[in-house]
Amino acid sequence: MYKILVVDDEEKIRSLISKYAKFENNEVIESSNGMESISLARNNDIDIIIMDVMMPELDGFSAIREIRKFSSVPVIMLSARGEEYDRIHGFEIGVDDYVVKPFSPKELMMRIDAIMKRRNKNIQADHDVYVKDNLEVDFSARKIFINKSSIDVAPKEYELLFYFIKNKGIALSRERILSDVWGYNFFGDDRTLDTHIKLLRKHLDKYGSLIVTLRGTGYRFEG
Repeated sequence: MYKILVVDDEEKIRSLISKYAKFENNEVIESSNGMESISLARNNDIDIIIMDVMMPELDGFSAIREIRKFSSVPVIMLSARGEEYDRIHGFEIGVDDYVVKPFSPKELMMRIDAIMKRRNKNIQADHDVYVKDNLEVDFSARKIFINKSSIDVAPKEYELLFYFIKNKGIALSRERILSDVWGYNFFGDDRTLDTHIKLLRKHLDKYGSLIVTLRGTGYRFEG
């Protein structure tokens, strides 16, 4: 199904992920350090990367920054730390998902499948371009413009904004957003969603206020 690059300095972790991935008919390429992963990502047609944070030679965050210079391949970060700072840092450099060790291999496979299904699905909308004052969102090109200047956001932030626009004026619970945008029944805390909303609002500048927090419920896009 997918060609997965698994990057982790712990052989047991790589073997565990590979075992489950191959069981589901995926092809796996393994790497034990961040430096090597850059070369592998450049020279192979990788569908998705599973990247550990703490590794010798080059850490996962630095490796992803280098990979993002030539590829938009989806990335799931693995880390023994679950602090908000690490999550935000990962999302800011374009990580699609963040998994804290120890993790369920089955859940990881579900996350991979959900990310790939979203990526391969064409975004449908009534109009190709959404305009609100000086905010312009091009659905087909997956681009955001403010005052005619392009705004770069992480892939997940694109998906969230497009989802909000398609459901503008509707009160959306956190559970519904996670289910619709993440593509699976999310379990655990909802800080992941709130962190992405925080980053998206920051990138949208004054238009971030269009995303209204509904206390105790979720969010609504006042487009």
